[in-house]
Amino acid sequence: MNPVIECVDTRREQTISENIGLVHSCAHRFKGRGIEYDDLFQAGCMGLCKAVDAFDPQRGVKLSTYAVPVILGEMRRLFRDGGAVKVSRTLKELSLRIGRAREQLALALGREPSVSELAQAMELPEEQVVEALCAAAPPLSLTESDEDGGGQIDLPADSPEDQLADVISLNQVVEKLEDKDRALIELRYYSGMTQVQTAARLGMTQVQVSRREKKILGILRQQLL
Repeated sequence: MNPVIECVDTRREQTISENIGLVHSCAHRFKGRGIEYDDLFQAGCMGLCKAVDAFDPQRGVKLSTYAVPVILGEMRRLFRDGGAVKVSRTLKELSLRIGRAREQLALALGREPSVSELAQAMELPEEQVVEALCAAAPPLSLTESDEDGGGQIDLPADSPEDQLADVISLNQVVEKLEDKDRALIELRYYSGMTQVQTAARLGMTQVQVSRREKKILGILRQQLL
């Protein structure tokens, strides 16, 4: 329910209606930070109602001057109480389980496991693993205000020339592999197939694919270095 509807006094309703633009203005400060605009607006309306009820004209300040900090305070409460992104308890627990499995696989493989490897180890769909990994990642604002810490954030980006050189080098060393090894790498990392799917295509077992893949990656890593 819109908080404005709860304001039964006519004068109070009029004052709130005349100053509703303050709520929109404040809500735009937090737009794009993980909370829906409607939720920000609703919290801001609550803050405006509180400000109107507590405002004393004899203090010598305008209502807008007094109301803005109260409105912003209600909006910030959303971030404090629930975080910038609302995540279900089930998804949080799954992200913790996947995090532990990720660490164990990284130790066993000597590298970061792929999403498909995590999904296979957890016996889960890859889409569910990706969702849980995203839920565990902290949100990042690209338009942080001066008030919150210092202007727009510049994200570091790799040089396009360096990326192109890496791709060319990788393709060159992959081309030097034996046919079956090259097919394994192409199916796993270019076509995005799981180890089980790759094994079925190559007439191997999943265990054989896992062992061979680990050995091939070691060879590629040495050649690239």
